[in-house]
Amino acid sequence: MSDPQTAAAAAAPDAAALRALLARSDRAGVLRAATHLGTAAVLGGAIAWLQARGGWGALLALLLIAQGYVVAFLFTALHECAHKTAFRTLALNYAVGYLAGLAIAMPYEYYRLYHWDHHRYTQDPQRDPELVMSTMPRSDAALALMFTGQVQLAQRIAALLRRAWTGLAAAPWIPADRQAAVVRESRAYVAAYGLLLALSVGLQSAVLLWAWVLPLFIGQCFLRPYLLSEHTGCGRDRSAYDNTRTTHTNALVRWFAWNMPYHVEHHAYPSVPFHALPRLHALVGARATHQGRGYPSVTRTVWRWFARQRGAAPLKPEP
Repeated sequence: MSDPQTAAAAAAPDAAALRALLARSDRAGVLRAATHLGTAAVLGGAIAWLQARGGWGALLALLLIAQGYVVAFLFTALHECAHKTAFRTLALNYAVGYLAGLAIAMPYEYYRLYHWDHHRYTQDPQRDPELVMSTMPRSDAALALMFTGQVQLAQRIAALLRRAWTGLAAAPWIPADRQAAVVRESRAYVAAYGLLLALSVGLQSAVLLWAWVLPLFIGQCFLRPYLLSEHTGCGRDRSAYDNTRTTHTNALVRWFAWNMPYHVEHHAYPSVPFHALPRLHALVGARATHQGRGYPSVTRTVWRWFARQRGAAPLKPEP
């Protein structure tokens, strides 16, 4: 995915350094995907084992919260595969992208189109899908609900079902010649969910409910503040160094977020794969206007920004 908005005011890394950063790696992608999906499998298995034995109270709750985080952040695996930079081998990008999309109810091809326009029109209230699809919370209660991510997930599922049922996929970011493919993809996802539901009923098993569905909803409470941190309160010009925020956080968060906390760097050079973003940050990170120190701090900043905007025109990021 090429970059339509790199800041002209900031000098690019030299050509040799950039070429080195652009190299994609199956090894790095497989390691990241295997640990992410493997962690979800291990936590899911532990949850299923405990739940089948009546649950162990606080331990089961902690496992559900941890699994929620891991499952919800499969969004970042989907994101990297949408850029086709997670792996050098194209087929692996598709395979992991479709699997991650299935896990979070975000179809891969639909998301690629949505996300392409997000990069083309970042922070443009009329054309950035993240802004077009959002609403300004008018109260503290509405703002708190936004931060849980529950409404957004419900809307995502409803949109998926609607496309599958009606056969319609009209949106500004979906070209007319791609609408039929998006509908077919939605129907394939719904069919897969139907099959999993039928198997669960047939086997009289609640494993998927406890190990996947419930954690997916829990995990939105982590994912939504993370997503809101990326652009909320940043500039509205065409500069990636001003319209995006990088958040400095710990290695564990960066691992499951596929290094996307380096979000200024990603928007400035979206063809640079996830594993090279720390090196890119060393080259260009200091030029970022908006840099946060940890997600608790950035979340407070985002909350205050929404509070200040209350009653103003709907200028809000929330896919």
